[in-house]
Amino acid sequence: MKKLLLIFLTVLNSAVYAQIAVPKSANDIAPLLIGEKIPNVILKTSENKDADISELLKKKNTVFVFYRGGWCPYCNMHLQALAEAEKQIIDLGYQIIAVSPDSPENLKVTEEKDKVKYTLISDAGGTLINAVGISYQAPENYKEIIRKHSNGINNSLLPVPSVFVVNTQGDILFEYISPNIKQRISTELLIAVLKNLK
Repeated sequence: MKKLLLIFLTVLNSAVYAQIAVPKSANDIAPLLIGEKIPNVILKTSENKDADISELLKKKNTVFVFYRGGWCPYCNMHLQALAEAEKQIIDLGYQIIAVSPDSPENLKVTEEKDKVKYTLISDAGGTLINAVGISYQAPENYKEIIRKHSNGINNSLLPVPSVFVVNTQGDILFEYISPNIKQRISTELLIAVLKNLK
């Protein structure tokens, strides 16, 4: 009987998630709020190894970045700026983890191109991007590049570029989310926020 109930609940849960429509526009997202928890999922590292998000977050307070992909020039500028500020961020007691729909192989390209030493994570299937509530339907002209960079796993969704500051329990302490892909949090403002949260 317990097995039957567990199977029923799993199917019901899957059906509920399947019915949650991905917003059509970056302006229509419903992200998690300050005080809520980052959901635990298993994703992939640039080495194509499992990345247990809750285990990664337990290591240190985290600057958790979601970006569109290594193909996006605005994302690359943001990743480079974070790389330049990484020592300051580490000195304040934080690690940086950046998540995109890119495949592990394409994360490697981004690491080399943007001189990134912090952790890049692949969410090619959009599991965490959807769970955090920052996914939206990619415009038609982006679908081919998304499909290519996710190795065919994703061709329909993008994350709104976002930065979450998260504690070791996964609680969101601060967030910066901008549907305008050209607008990112400056490293100066981010550093000020991190200092204020200490």
